Amino acid sequence: MTSTKPDLDRHAEASPNAAGDLSSSMLLPTELLDPGEVVILMLKPSVWYILLAPLRGLVLIVLGTIGLLWLDDLMPLPISRQDILLLGVGLFGIRVFWQFLQWLSRVYVLTDQRIIRVKGVFHVHVFETALKQLQHTQLSFLVRERLWGLGTISFFTAGTDWAEAQWQMVSRPLELHQKIIQTMNRYRR
Repeated sequence: MTSTKPDLDRHAEASPNAAGDLSSSMLLPTELLDPGEVVILMLKPSVWYILLAPLRGLVLIVLGTIGLLWLDDLMPLPISRQDILLLGVGLFGIRVFWQFLQWLSRVYVLTDQRIIRVKGVFHVHVFETALKQLQHTQLSFLVRERLWGLGTISFFTAGTDWAEAQWQMVSRPLELHQKIIQTMNRYRR
């Protein structure tokens, strides 16, 4: 007997029906899924998102710390070198921890009916749109993403000139993008 289920869940971290799966229910509230909706993909950004997304800020923290240490060599500051290092390490750690919380809160879902993106630590933002509303997708690679084999998939809906949602820093972006296109072609009515 052959299955009518699509052969698209090699990347899936969820079962075909996420409502009954314990691991997927921890990622996505079951209230977001309609009865009978088939989850094809459920994923998070790459773990590299924790360091790469705030890279500019982290570099500024490191450069600021080095700058204060250099300034302390030129003229004594009212703060010790240990305190400068502690401040730099503390700010770096707080920024990485915040990005970790943001990574934890993100989940990207592709079903047989729609695209869903959930993000936000304190202010949770849920984007969802029917597959038939998607006009096109765009795959982009920032330099920092390309170095780690990551990419960002943007979604454009009817009536907008800008991406309404993005799946940021996903692993295997070309393969995932192809899977999204296949799903759109198969299920869009």
